[in-house]
Amino acid sequence: MALGVTKKEKIDGLAESAGTSLAASAWKRLKRSPVFLIGAVIIGIFIAISLLSPWLAPHNPADPMLIDQVVKARNEIPLAQPGHPLGGDLQGRDFLSRLLVGSQQTLIVGIGATIIGLSGGLILGTLAGALGGWVDSLVMRVVDVMLSLPSLLLAFSIAAMFARPSQFTVILAVAIVQIPVFARLLRGSMLAQRHSDHVLAATALGVKKGAIVFRHMLPNSLGPVIVQSTLVLATAIIEAAALSFLGLGNPDDRVPEWGQMLGDVQKVFDTHPHLAAWPAVCIIIVALGFTLMGETLREALDPKNRR
Repeated sequence: MALGVTKKEKIDGLAESAGTSLAASAWKRLKRSPVFLIGAVIIGIFIAISLLSPWLAPHNPADPMLIDQVVKARNEIPLAQPGHPLGGDLQGRDFLSRLLVGSQQTLIVGIGATIIGLSGGLILGTLAGALGGWVDSLVMRVVDVMLSLPSLLLAFSIAAMFARPSQFTVILAVAIVQIPVFARLLRGSMLAQRHSDHVLAATALGVKKGAIVFRHMLPNSLGPVIVQSTLVLATAIIEAAALSFLGLGNPDDRVPEWGQMLGDVQKVFDTHPHLAAWPAVCIIIVALGFTLMGETLREALDPKNRR
C-alpha cells in the first residue's frame, strides 16, 4: 500500500511539473532560494533609498555648512557630531547626505548604461542571428575584438576620448563595453531557435522571414539576455565608479556619486579612511545584490534544472 501511494505521488508530481510553465516553476524555486531573497532585499533597499534620497538626506549635499571645521593644512575634517552622524568631507559638506544622494546617481548610471548596452546588443545580435552569412561573420568579428580587450580598459579608453567628461560620457563608455556581451548571447540564442519545431513549422507554412524572426525567434531568445542584464548591472556600477574615481566622470562635485566620492578622498585616505570605506562598501554590497539575483535567476530559468 505504501509503495502504491509513493508511485501515485510521483505520478502526480510529474503531471504537475509537466503542466507548469518554466516561468512558474522558476518562481517557485526562487521563492525558496535564500540567495535570491538576499539579493532581492539588497536591490530593493538600494532602489528605495535611491528614489527617496532627496527626502531622506538630512541636509543639502552641496552645502558646505561645516566648512569652519575644515583645516586643510592639517587634513582636519568635521567628525561625527549631532545632526551629522558621519561627519563631513573635505569641503565641509554633510557626508551622510552625499552618500544617500550619491546612490541615486549610481543607479542612474547603472540602469542607463545597461539599457543602452542592451539596446545595441539586441540590434547586433538580431542582425547576426537572423541574417547569418557575411553579416554574422562581420558582427561577430567586431564583437570578438571588443571582447578580447579588458572591459575596464576599453571603457577607460572610450571615456578618455571625450573632451568634456560628464555623467553621460560615463554611461556611454560603460554601455559600449556591454554591447558585445548582449550581442553574442542573443546571437547564440537565436541560432538555437532556428532549428526549433515552431520555427521549422512556420517556415514550412510559408511565413515570411521577418515575421519568423520578430514573432518566433526573437521573443523566445530574450530570456537569457534579460537575465544577463541583471548581472551586467553589477558590472556597470563597478566600472562607472572606477571611471569616476579616475576623474573621467561628472566634474561637478556638487552632484555626488559614489565613485567620485572615492576619488575625492585620496589625499586624506591615510588619516580619514572612513571617507573611502563608506562608498566602497556601498558599491560592493549593491554589486553583490545584483550578482546574487542574476545568478539565481539564470539557474532557475535553465530548463535543465527544472524538476
